Amino acid sequence: MVHDEEERFSDDIEITNAREDVEEKLYISPSQHKKMLEEVDRLKTKERPRIAERIKEAKSFGDLSENAEYEEAKKEQAFIEGTIMDLERQLEHAVVIEETDASIDEVHMGCRVHVVDLETTKTRWFTIVGNLEAEPFEGRISIDSPVGKALLGKRKNETVQVRIPKGRVSYRVLAIAKE
Repeated sequence: MVHDEEERFSDDIEITNAREDVEEKLYISPSQHKKMLEEVDRLKTKERPRIAERIKEAKSFGDLSENAEYEEAKKEQAFIEGTIMDLERQLEHAVVIEETDASIDEVHMGCRVHVVDLETTKTRWFTIVGNLEAEPFEGRISIDSPVGKALLGKRKNETVQVRIPKGRVSYRVLAIAKE
């Protein structure tokens, strides 16, 4: 009887990979897109042939089971192929945000935003950038970061409240400028 329940139970389960339904977007600038394309090209046209030659040379040394040069070359080859795959996956999901003559009436990717922390009255500039270009300690925040998301679409003198790791912060937009 237990066996029948297990069979019935297992028939009711649908195994899915939830991540397949989620389209990941990677927002990048045209310059970041160009860098990524150039890196994929460099890896494919220069590094692949170089490592293939290194593997060929290492094979000529004889016994592969005790060939350190061969093992190192194979590890490097795996690293290069993994990097190519990662970059190609990122490019596949990339949304290139063109830095057009977009208005500076509201916050968008590629602009600089001058804000004041309403609690401390300290001011700072943020530049809204793509995911891969973020350098928070330099004021370059990702369009997908909590602060970046909160600021998107805001206009001068609008206020946002954002939950950050330290708690909650409130900013007022003082100015918006092109980068």
